[in-house]
Amino acid sequence: MIWTIYAALLSLFFAFLTFRTIRLRQRYRVSLGHGKNLLLMRAIRVHGNFAEYVPLGLLLMAASEQLGAPSLLVHSLGSLLALGRLVHAYGVSQENEVLRFRVTGMALTLDRPAFRRHPDAIIDGNDRGVYGQQQAVHG
Repeated sequence: MIWTIYAALLSLFFAFLTFRTIRLRQRYRVSLGHGKNLLLMRAIRVHGNFAEYVPLGLLLMAASEQLGAPSLLVHSLGSLLALGRLVHAYGVSQENEVLRFRVTGMALTLDRPAFRRHPDAIIDGNDRGVYGQQQAVHG
């Protein structure tokens, strides 16, 4: 059961995000909402975004594995999901957000085929493909 390895690793990262959000709530004395604090607002959204996307990703990995997907494919899906969540969390957590981390993190999480087709477009944060032509990047 390969997917359980990624479930355990992602659970540890989720715990880290949880405790970071709690720590910021304590520091800024905000028990509900974000109190108009930008860092707390970002921490809440990183935590929430993780909670919104990771369970479905893990469920799909488990289903793929159960249906006989090759081990390398399941490891690739798990690695991309974990890397995507780490990159996204880093990007969104920055006070002066660098959009390419957020975009790349979401691309790794959601749109793996588009990332393989147009890696330069996603990493650069624009919609130009390898040859500089306008490209639609969607799943």
